[in-house]
Amino acid sequence: MSEPELDYEQARDELTSVVAKLEAGGLSLEDSLALWERGEVLAKVCDGHLAGARERIESALAAVEEQA
Repeated sequence: MSEPELDYEQARDELTSVVAKLEAGGLSLEDSLALWERGEVLAKVCDGHLAGARERIESALAAVEEQA
């Protein structure tokens, strides 16, 4: 069963939490690795959302330039 897709804000907020936990330290190696892996997934989700937003902006700008 796959996890529902997170929106950008949810992924960003969870990634911030992961980073804070890793920076705080005191975790076992296994827990640290699991958090790191989760952070990688969350970073990819954020990157995907940002790429989509960038594409939409570029399309909108191109449409405006065509009308000018």
